[in-house]
Amino acid sequence: MDTFAVHRSDFEQFSTLQLHGFLDAHTAPELEKHFETLISEGRYKIIVNFENLNYISSAGLGVFMGKIENVRNNNGDIKMCKMTPKIFRVFDLLGFPALYDIVDEEERAKFLFEKPSS
Repeated sequence: MDTFAVHRSDFEQFSTLQLHGFLDAHTAPELEKHFETLISEGRYKIIVNFENLNYISSAGLGVFMGKIENVRNNNGDIKMCKMTPKIFRVFDLLGFPALYDIVDEEERAKFLFEKPSS
């Protein structure tokens, strides 16, 4: 069985989730729990780092779609960074770049939270 892990880091105004391994139907509930914890703590500015994610299934993608409305309704967002080309292709095929900020570097994702919205 492939493994999956989430490492959380909290900064002043935002939290980062670093994903590791394989995000599929068996492991998606773990990611969902992390999002639910952040939301229950009132942490709505979330950066997801995909640098160490090797695989994502539709169940994994569904976690992001299932949480974004709640996060944005609380003046937050989910920014995504450091996707490998293979992972980005999956997100791109499903139109995620039109819905989410997907950037190369975590620092850029932090900057997007810090800049005033127009």
